[in-house]
Amino acid sequence: MKRFAFFPGCLIPARHPAMEFAIRETMPKLDIELVDLEGASCCPDPIYFKSKDKLSWLAVAARNLCLAEELGVDLVTNCAGCTATLSETYHMLHEDPEVKAQVNERLARIGKHYKGTSKVRHIATVVRDEVGYETIRKSVTHPLIGLKVAVHYGCHLLKPSRIMDVDDPDDPHVLENLVRALGAEPVRHRNWYLCCGKACQNEDIPNNMMHDLLGAVHDDSADVLGMICPTCFGQFDHGQMKISKLFDEDYHTPPVYYFQLLALAQGVPYDKLGFQKQRFKPKVLQQFDDAAAAPPPA
Repeated sequence: MKRFAFFPGCLIPARHPAMEFAIRETMPKLDIELVDLEGASCCPDPIYFKSKDKLSWLAVAARNLCLAEELGVDLVTNCAGCTATLSETYHMLHEDPEVKAQVNERLARIGKHYKGTSKVRHIATVVRDEVGYETIRKSVTHPLIGLKVAVHYGCHLLKPSRIMDVDDPDDPHVLENLVRALGAEPVRHRNWYLCCGKACQNEDIPNNMMHDLLGAVHDDSADVLGMICPTCFGQFDHGQMKISKLFDEDYHTPPVYYFQLLALAQGVPYDKLGFQKQRFKPKVLQQFDDAAAAPPPA
């Protein structure tokens, strides 16, 4: 069994615990052991904190990486934003000894020292590279045949490609292949490359981006919008209500975290995966759950 230090971040445990539940349910079936990182903090976020105080941002991130180094394993995240922060920190401290020394000067105050021995991985790339699509396929007991999943990559998983090194940023395939492994049909709509818009300060920009993206998903008759980022998930679940009012269009496209789909395909019941708490509920998924699909007793 392959071991990784598990960094859940703060957004998923606080606002989307069903995503973490899905990961913890599915990984043992793929021979992946997740070791909890005791004492981990926020990553911290890859945009706002960094723009205010980059050295402190690096020091906080390096402290989290130190926790994985102390366990002697690589670090795996379940959030694209966390992956971006921790990957950028790993690369920056590897390439700039002077900055690394400044960070370690700060870490020394709390008895830590960053070495750079633990790499950073998003859990989607772990199951691709360490497990493989065929093994994922073999773990499926309830194939999602007939389900059309529009794929949303977001920004942080792929770019900057020199640092993230996940897939071709202009023609990625990892999420499509992960969806196919579940028996579902991936849909690459015409606006697949758009950002969810969460980090934009001007509301008109994210509103128009979400409108264009959801319109493309709707035109391709996708059942759900699949993703691997909790920030994007929140944007499409909460923000979709605003888009419906602004543009007087009701696309009703439920966002779904990929590992919730994997859990469902592995036989985890629909009602344990948090779908009922979403604003846009993916009721189409109930057909793949024996209990949810069963008719009520006479």
